[in-house]
Amino acid sequence: MTREKLIALPKIELHCHLDGSLSKEFIEKRLGREVSPKELSVSDDCTSLAEYLEKFTLPGLCIMDEEGLKESGYDVLKSMSRENVCYAEIRFAPLLSETEEMSCAKVIESLLEGLEKGRADFGVEFGVITCAMRHHSEEDNSRMIKTAREYLGCGVCAADLAGAEASYPMSEFMNLFQNTHKIGMPFTIHAGECGNAQNIADAVRVGAERIGHGIAMRGNRELQRELAAKGIGIEMCPISNLQTKAVQSTAEYPIREFLDAGLKVTVNTDNRTVSNTTLTKELEFVQKTYGIRDEEVLLLMKNAVDAAFAGEAVKERLYRKVNSKIKRDEVNENEKL
Repeated sequence: MTREKLIALPKIELHCHLDGSLSKEFIEKRLGREVSPKELSVSDDCTSLAEYLEKFTLPGLCIMDEEGLKESGYDVLKSMSRENVCYAEIRFAPLLSETEEMSCAKVIESLLEGLEKGRADFGVEFGVITCAMRHHSEEDNSRMIKTAREYLGCGVCAADLAGAEASYPMSEFMNLFQNTHKIGMPFTIHAGECGNAQNIADAVRVGAERIGHGIAMRGNRELQRELAAKGIGIEMCPISNLQTKAVQSTAEYPIREFLDAGLKVTVNTDNRTVSNTTLTKELEFVQKTYGIRDEEVLLLMKNAVDAAFAGEAVKERLYRKVNSKIKRDEVNENEKL
């Protein structure tokens, strides 16, 4: 598929962190100074996750008040609309923006207000995924998830667990997410981003409907079969995973293996600004590097609709957009013959 066709393709993004995806223009406006690309994005020769995480400092400062959160939601949908993303799930950690002046509820409401304005202006539908952080206490994470649950169906679509997976394995969060499941809050889990397939198995056992990254189940046929049978969505973020050294080389990246195993693979950006990427760039990359065929690009988009934490009415609209684009392209190709 040419770059022009990829840009025109209606796209669905399921794994995109708010703070890592804010535009240079937004950050400069909020900070009141110019920032260099090096301050915001890693280079192609990024050496580690630690180097990658350094780039979150400045955007984090920009979402510490209501105005910053409102503008950030608008900003990220504006960026996405430029490459025809028609639905996006934006994830962020509300407790990282909580202050004495701004409660967890107000944090969520502020972001939703900006996203609603972005939807009205750019036509990008959205859901918000609220991230519990591995380094926070169970008490604080539980409080956040219960607060976010009040907005389920009103902008918020799910919860997540993010942070230093190697230091805080999934086994420490089973109770938190058993309770999350009990209160009817859907969730995805960052699991298997670095090394441990047990975190993936534990996440699914406790009720995760999707897995963020999941690359640690490379070569684990039994686990792959289980997740394929259950229809668990796999949120893959190729360029980010290579930058953070979640895999050491392109040859180790298992997207072809996962697709061939029948897993519900989706392709995402993770952090648009930090990784200097777009969904179009990610799709170009997997086409060139892993031989992803045109029909598989369309499958990735359909998988994303299937796996989205969206209502049936939204999913039906998304299916129609993707399918109508496919049909138009088929008609155009036949006219050329």
